[in-house]
Amino acid sequence: MAGIVTGMVAIDVTDETFQTEVLDRSAEVAVVIDLWAEWCGPCKTLGPILEKVIDETDGEVVLAKVDVDANPALGQAFKVQSIPAVYAMRDGKVVDGFMGAYPEASVREFVDKLRPTEDERAVDELVAAGDEPSLRLALQMEPANEDAIVALGEVLVADGRGDEALELLGRIPESDRTRRVAAAARVGDAPADDHDATLSSLLDRVKDDDEARQQYVDLLELMGGDDPRTAEYRKKLTQRLF
Repeated sequence: MAGIVTGMVAIDVTDETFQTEVLDRSAEVAVVIDLWAEWCGPCKTLGPILEKVIDETDGEVVLAKVDVDANPALGQAFKVQSIPAVYAMRDGKVVDGFMGAYPEASVREFVDKLRPTEDERAVDELVAAGDEPSLRLALQMEPANEDAIVALGEVLVADGRGDEALELLGRIPESDRTRRVAAAARVGDAPADDHDATLSSLLDRVKDDDEARQQYVDLLELMGGDDPRTAEYRKKLTQRLF
């Protein structure tokens, strides 16, 4: 439950920003989606209640407002038949919802169910601490917590325990975050230079040498997509392999 946002009452979401502002954000925090329109009287009653109650969560729940007239694709995606319509989303999936202008007590009950539990808050605090004992305690409480696993993996790599980091990362599905830590774990004590000489020397071996190919890919992962050379080196790898 990392990624808590403070000081934000509501986000106005459009067809174009829904992916980033709602779907992606829901991986970090519960998002309540309020589907409304200017002509809708009950929407004007419910809207301020949602804003008040969600603001009181101090960022543990985020409110996303969607004007269905201005954003018809989202109205169709949610198959809206009447408004106001409210949906709660976590990890890209709708987990709860209601239609109509509910009273404040009912809205508060709806929102409270979306807030982190005391255990989840404790895990968040341990991950934020960032030291190895805190991260290991977090994983005792929540063994598959990606934030804790990635953070502990980074600590282990920095301490020269790459094999232990790789074993730890194996607990969860591969992602952009885990790939970078895994690459650092495998590369180990390779010189922190610009990697050009190493990549060039590996290029002749990547087709028939699995270890050379893995090291080549790992170095590109560490360089990252922002490095202008990464795309060119990936192209060279493809040419050698195929």
